[in-house]
Amino acid sequence: MSLLARARPELAAFKPYASARRSGFTARIRLDANESPWDVSDDGSGQIADLNRYPSPQPDDLRRGLATLYGVDADQLWLGRGSDEAIDLLLRAFCRPDRDNIVAFTPTFGMYRIGAQLQGAQFRALSLDADAGFELDVQRLLALTDDDTKIVILCSPNNPGGTLYHEHIEPLAERLAGRALLLVDEAYIEFAGIDSAASLIARHANIAVLRTLSKAHALAGARVGALIARPDIVDLVARIAAPYPLPTPSVLAALLALEERAITRMYTRVSRIIGERERVSAALATLPDVRTVWPSAGNFVLARFADSAAAFNRLLGAEILVRDFSAQAGLDQCLRITIGRPEDNDALLDALAGGPR
Repeated sequence: MSLLARARPELAAFKPYASARRSGFTARIRLDANESPWDVSDDGSGQIADLNRYPSPQPDDLRRGLATLYGVDADQLWLGRGSDEAIDLLLRAFCRPDRDNIVAFTPTFGMYRIGAQLQGAQFRALSLDADAGFELDVQRLLALTDDDTKIVILCSPNNPGGTLYHEHIEPLAERLAGRALLLVDEAYIEFAGIDSAASLIARHANIAVLRTLSKAHALAGARVGALIARPDIVDLVARIAAPYPLPTPSVLAALLALEERAITRMYTRVSRIIGERERVSAALATLPDVRTVWPSAGNFVLARFADSAAAFNRLLGAEILVRDFSAQAGLDQCLRITIGRPEDNDALLDALAGGPR
């Protein structure tokens, strides 16, 4: 059974916004979209060209480049504004308001809960125990599902704990086959040194994967993300998406990031961040005010302090900003620290230690 049978039935025959370009037409003179016939600058002043024209709904060259990078077919990709847009569209496609639910665990990326609330879907979450290393009990997670569960979300490496859960993906997909989409958020996978779950899609039609250029590829400001799934799911998402999700400057920035020298630079930087992550984790563990530093497979570490508010303010006084998670259930006194440049990390450690090291 196609997983589309679990999508909202009123979207089965949904007709997308029909622009001429979305329909595949091309012509030398383009008078179809009420665009300006002149570019923003015709004086060669260095402006990006063609901003007077709407971008391609799904740029072919970028899809091909990302398909090669991720080792998938181009028709398995939908590109949008970061991972957030794909999350929102999948919730809209599958969840009926005031009836359906999604299942995840906590703590995790907060947009899953927010997206469910905006769609009117129930968010069911299994609380993970920080003292047990955020270990996931698959049976307890599955116990939260029922006939109205449409999506189960697994963030791996997880944010904010940095824990990997890829070993659970295939067993979960098998148990959820024909019932729910298993959405695997791999925003930080480049820092984990493991293979993507995208390779499992050929065997499991209900697996979908989120990837992003925001983290390892240093393009957070461009907002380019990808959904990887079976073509029928990609097609459904594309039909309900806005007609032009990616601005031309973002597409150009992403294409530059996919050039061979940029990919080589990315892997070099990822390796440096992994090394710095281990150095910072080890140094934090020696500080008297630090109670726990959890192992991380992301570009960040989560640490519990004796007094997180004092540590946060000490860092802010040194003009260093970290993320305070202490208000979240199970994360009392916890700060999440992104791994920066070596000199940034030195400044952080110095501030926490109370002076130059």
